Amino acid sequence: MSEIGHYISGARTAGTSGNSQPVYNPATGDVAADVALASRGEVDAAVAAAKEAFPDWSGQTPLKRARVLSQFKTILWERMADLAEAISAEHGKTHEDAVGEVTRGLEVVEFAVGIPTHLQGDFSANVGSGVDSYSVRSPLGVVAGITPFNFPAMVPMWMFPVALACGNTFVLKPSERDPSASLLIAEWLTEAGLPDGVFNVVQGGKEAVDALLENPDVRAISFVGSTPIAKYIHRTGTANGKRVQALGGAKNHAVIMPDADLDMAANALMGAAFGSAGERCMAVSVAVPVTDAVADALIEKLVPKIEALKIGPSTDSASEMGPLVTKEHLEKVRGLIGRGEEEGAQIVVDGRDFRQDKQGFENGYYIGGTLIDRVEPQMDVWKEEIFGPVLSMVRRASYQEAVDLIHAHNYANGTAIFTRDGDAGRRFAQDIEVGMVGVNVPIPVPMAFHSFGGWKDSIFSDHAMHGMEGVRFYTRIKTTTMRWPTGVRTDAEFSMPTLG
Repeated sequence: MSEIGHYISGARTAGTSGNSQPVYNPATGDVAADVALASRGEVDAAVAAAKEAFPDWSGQTPLKRARVLSQFKTILWERMADLAEAISAEHGKTHEDAVGEVTRGLEVVEFAVGIPTHLQGDFSANVGSGVDSYSVRSPLGVVAGITPFNFPAMVPMWMFPVALACGNTFVLKPSERDPSASLLIAEWLTEAGLPDGVFNVVQGGKEAVDALLENPDVRAISFVGSTPIAKYIHRTGTANGKRVQALGGAKNHAVIMPDADLDMAANALMGAAFGSAGERCMAVSVAVPVTDAVADALIEKLVPKIEALKIGPSTDSASEMGPLVTKEHLEKVRGLIGRGEEEGAQIVVDGRDFRQDKQGFENGYYIGGTLIDRVEPQMDVWKEEIFGPVLSMVRRASYQEAVDLIHAHNYANGTAIFTRDGDAGRRFAQDIEVGMVGVNVPIPVPMAFHSFGGWKDSIFSDHAMHGMEGVRFYTRIKTTTMRWPTGVRTDAEFSMPTLG
């Protein structure tokens, strides 16, 4: 059995802790490899490599750093299918979905290539007699990212392209469930010209996370995952003097107004609820039809679509939805559906009955799409983030009741409204207390030049991810006030000046 190791100082390294755990192929249920679990010493070695590389990398001009990222962008574009294949093999999502993940990550790289513009400072002439003042943003030093299993390429790329472009060095701790994508990314960054030690990868679990949180040379931590862990990361990291950006869970609602295009809404809900088997922090897991008539009509459209979902491995191009990531997660999702039924909700389409009959894939972690009607706020299926292909329906009688329902939840990551009424759409966007809002858009993930982040228990940070919020998170401001005495001018120079 092959072992997936780390990437430190520009090369793959084997684990030395003696600890490892299996990496499964969720499509078959088979063990595909073992992943090394880093000891505190191995994490400290990666941080030390990043610290050693920082002075030279941060001393490069933003333009030179941008050129390295531009070359990485080209490699990523040309080898997108290879990275997508690695993602699908360990996560289980369809190949098309994995390609979409890489594409969204690539957008952040494209944003980061513009770092010479993003780092432009402010200048004020004559703030006093003969005195000028200017502000610049400086890199922090060694920064780290701790990323989840559901987007093993995209979420790291929400972090490291901006961090590197700003002049920081980076240590990535990816999910131990699907670790291979991170090593491909690391190798391609080195191939693109990134100096050794600037980007490092350590595999591992809680011991590796705690080592990053407690290492005094790590200046900032970015995290995406569940809310309980996000709270722990934020509390522990800030207690150790670090800047922390911790994004937590979600329970995203889509309000369906009586005037909505129900065909559009039904198709949007299918992709938003069941794409990537619902393992997305921006998945729409709750539909909120306004009036029973809308609910009944929507169910009539959704049921045949859910029952017709093509569920299978990523190697089958016809698959629209793959398996869940682990057997344990499969059982958790099945259990939450059962609790909804026990609490009085109506199971309209029951995905627990799905069995994969494709030869060689019978033991994969598959579940069918599930639709649950008559859900109420006291039920666990509304309270908890299920993170599976489960769409709950909470009926409400009015627009205001729908808004009040959304505001009652402790998560506020994303939300959407479907309506033909411009006033209702505009009012919803203004009034709703949620970080990311879609109007007739089911998954309102911002483009890379905007920033990603929810509100309430969906984020523990003063800054959202990527875009200019990312630039601000990975830098600190320095303001200089200066006065110069009259000096002697130099002689003329006739060669073309080069500043890059």
